[in-house]
Amino acid sequence: MAVPKKRTGHSAQGKRRANWKATKPETTKCPTCGETVLTHTVCTACGTYKGQPVRLADKAAAVAAAPAKKATKKSTKKAEEVKVEETKAEEVVEEVKAEEATEEKAE
Repeated sequence: MAVPKKRTGHSAQGKRRANWKATKPETTKCPTCGETVLTHTVCTACGTYKGQPVRLADKAAAVAAAPAKKATKKSTKKAEEVKVEETKAEEVVEEVKAEEATEEKAE
């Protein structure tokens, strides 16, 4: 293990430590509220990071306010099939009612 032969003097110690300085933290402005914020951190005033909400309550509100997603081709085809089945079922019910009505009149 390396051990110094002589004790370091006060002057040499001070010169070595002269380059160790505190730096000013970098700050930016929040894009949503304009508050001064440390870079790469969540805004303490509004709870957003890069314009996106970070708090769970804010995320839920943003999801609720977002427009509905566009339907995919598969889901639209399934919806059309269901509509067709419903109309067929309605037609069958109408035919059965019409037949019952004619049978009642015949009696």
